[in-house]
Amino acid sequence: MFTEEKKLYIAHCDNGPLYMVGKMANRHGLIAGATGTGKTVTLQVIAESFSQAGVPCFMADMKGDLSGISQAGKMSGFIEKRCPEFGIENPQFKGVPTRFFDVFGEQGHPLRATISDMGPQLLSRLLALNETQTGVLNIVFKIADDRGLLLIDMKDLRLMLDYVAKNAKEFTTTYGTITSMSVGAIQRALLALEAEGADQFFGEPAFNVYDFLQTEGGLGVMNVLAADKLMLNPKLYSTFLLWLLSELYTQLPEVGDLELPKLIFFFDEAHMLFKDTSKALVDKIEQVIRLVRSKGVGVYFVTQSPDDIPEAIAGQLGNRVLHGLRAYTPKEQKAVKAAAQTFRTNPSFNTEAAILELGTGEALVSFLDEKGAPCVVERAKILFPLSQIGAITDEQRQTLIRQSRLYGQYEKTFDRESAYELLVEEQKQAEKRAQKEAEEEEKRKAKEAKEKEKSKTTSKSKKKSTGQKAIEKTINTTATTIGRQLGKSIFRSILGGIFK
Repeated sequence: MFTEEKKLYIAHCDNGPLYMVGKMANRHGLIAGATGTGKTVTLQVIAESFSQAGVPCFMADMKGDLSGISQAGKMSGFIEKRCPEFGIENPQFKGVPTRFFDVFGEQGHPLRATISDMGPQLLSRLLALNETQTGVLNIVFKIADDRGLLLIDMKDLRLMLDYVAKNAKEFTTTYGTITSMSVGAIQRALLALEAEGADQFFGEPAFNVYDFLQTEGGLGVMNVLAADKLMLNPKLYSTFLLWLLSELYTQLPEVGDLELPKLIFFFDEAHMLFKDTSKALVDKIEQVIRLVRSKGVGVYFVTQSPDDIPEAIAGQLGNRVLHGLRAYTPKEQKAVKAAAQTFRTNPSFNTEAAILELGTGEALVSFLDEKGAPCVVERAKILFPLSQIGAITDEQRQTLIRQSRLYGQYEKTFDRESAYELLVEEQKQAEKRAQKEAEEEEKRKAKEAKEKEKSKTTSKSKKKSTGQKAIEKTINTTATTIGRQLGKSIFRSILGGIFK
């Protein structure tokens, strides 16, 4: 619930309402608690309050429960009982403008990124590559960039890997060692990712993060990502959300501390983001979290235990709502103690004991005050949402998708000229050149053979001509000699006849 003083009424304690200060909302936050303690309803209440203040939000919906934020809620016995406690006489139930998204394009507008947008670092995490393979992937991206080859979808990257592997000797001197073993490992990881349907995430049109920063009728739009199927691949889920956060950080301008944030980003099941994540990437996440608040973006991690969040990042989460935790093992008991120590102590109760006693809908709450200092922790009850609790029907969802301003903008894909087309064309030209060279070589050989044969024939003809001339000369000489002798004989006969 939003007040005129730009404060968000989130919870109520014995001392009265607990407000989140609008200009401190971009200092990030944490919503934690064991399963069944009320985290989802708390998330819905906070998101709904931001929407009423005109701040758009992004959230992932694991079970479809959050889709109800699009519809008006209704009175129940539980809510009727809580109204006097919260000082609410006549709650105005209503939904907030909601847009649905889905990486697979089934339950919302498709969300896509290009391979280049994802980048080698996040892609390496998604493919679970080792350090050597990550190095090779970085080289492949660098070669593509240097040669002006766009990496848009999976086929671009696969062919680029093949191209680099076939020309490894040419690239090794300039870019570093490229082994066929590493390229093969990356190709296999891509095939596995494709088999899980993740290839649908890569392509165009790529999502424009500014489409998250929309309002309708003065209310912030609620951008809900259908994540039930996406959660089957936790690595894809967490990497995808991290990519979105990185895009916001990269594309949005610096705005400093505003009266209200430009966007609130809820990162549900946050423990998945840090599981099996390299220190280098955790450091990068820490940097993004630290700096993205200057872009007007508040990030709220939702998880089962506060110790799921690395200490360096947890230290940046100023607004905290902690539901009940379980402490059945020494590790869990240690986590409860550590969680209690993160709050500014309230002398009226034992924080550590309270964490174990909280009922459903109750929480320990500490928000930042006007000066950015954490308030004393309070044991409080979270407000009820004015929107519907629970999932909507498929028909309602499809109606909202078709009514969205974004409908048709991302539904139809296209495939422009990129690395795949250029490399295929280059290969065709290379094959044509090779074929032409082969044909010219054949012609050259044929010509040489013909000239050689002609040379042999000419030689034979010359030999034949010389022999023939010799014979003819002999015949002519003989004929001349015979002719002379015959002439003499005839002459003598004639003379002899005359003188007789």
